[in-house]
Amino acid sequence: MQLTKFSDYALRVLMYAECAGDRLVTIDEISEAYGISRAHLMKVVNALTRAGFLTAMRGRSGGLKLAKPAHSIVLGDVVRSTETNFDLVECFSTGNHCVITGCCRLPRVLNEALQAFIEVLDGYTLANVALKPKTFAVTTSRSR
Repeated sequence: MQLTKFSDYALRVLMYAECAGDRLVTIDEISEAYGISRAHLMKVVNALTRAGFLTAMRGRSGGLKLAKPAHSIVLGDVVRSTETNFDLVECFSTGNHCVITGCCRLPRVLNEALQAFIEVLDGYTLANVALKPKTFAVTTSRSR
């Protein structure tokens, strides 16, 4: 299984916001730091705000910050809110045309694997994967 770029970027945005502490961050700042399209990040930030992970402050001195403490943002919740499709194989989807669906035992195994994947993510919070401010600054300045 591979997460979409949308989920990857969502996790990175949250990590960046946590790294900033109480300081408001902007989409432009995050875009520059990660080298990700501003337009794409706007969609990600809107989704994170609607899901209650980020708070957006409008206006000249506005920006973004975490809507709740990092230790209460469960990674599994973030991924469930950003991934639109967990259909690992055709038979998981509504348009299933697989000819062996009736006798195949693979879906049970793959469903178990998917559940284990989500359970692992549910065991971690943003605080567990947060970047340290100095580490992030060194990493981004080297990559330019």
